[in-house]
Amino acid sequence: MDRNTALSPYADLIENPVARCACMLVLDVSSSMGGQPISELNEAVRRFVAEVQEDEFASQAIELGIVTFGADVCVSLPITPVHLITEVAPLEASGLTPMGLAVEASLQALTARKEEYQRTGTSYYQPWLVLMSDGEPNDAWQATAARCQQFSAERKLVVMPVGIGDNADLAILGAFSHRPAKPLAGLRFREFFQWLSASMSRVSQSTPGVAVSLPSSGGWDQI
Repeated sequence: MDRNTALSPYADLIENPVARCACMLVLDVSSSMGGQPISELNEAVRRFVAEVQEDEFASQAIELGIVTFGADVCVSLPITPVHLITEVAPLEASGLTPMGLAVEASLQALTARKEEYQRTGTSYYQPWLVLMSDGEPNDAWQATAARCQQFSAERKLVVMPVGIGDNADLAILGAFSHRPAKPLAGLRFREFFQWLSASMSRVSQSTPGVAVSLPSSGGWDQI
């Protein structure tokens, strides 16, 4: 990434002073996600970006970042205004499940972006952190989960934990939020990200600090 590209999201705050909502996708790309799951997740993320970009106002207000965890923790996409995203690197499945490290990296990135909002006088909504995994973490995750849950309870962060498949540990995922984790029905990644797109659109058109009624999640979660 060249220097101008790296600076563009920051410059955008000055050039385009709309209220912002940062959304960080924290995605499990461990080896168990190989095959159809990772293929469908890739397609769903691409569609999500495209759908938000079709909404002119939301594309200006929503900022997206992607952190993956598998063989290592990788910032696949730094937090970037959606209208500036030109491509999303394909996700590849390998390795274990360093979930704690991935969430910690995400919290640091969201905190840094919030400081940039404050420094430039940019209004902002509660950031979102979407955590998706099909297994259990293999690292020390408890302290990070406790911080994440506290931020969620204090309404400083919207945390959406989602379990993929029968082996997802919903209790551990739920420890990252003051809301319980939801299981994804089958491989309904597309339906989940359509819901997320609609939710982000509603948030972007609301008043910062005011509660927003989100669409029903019945199209993608299990009952």
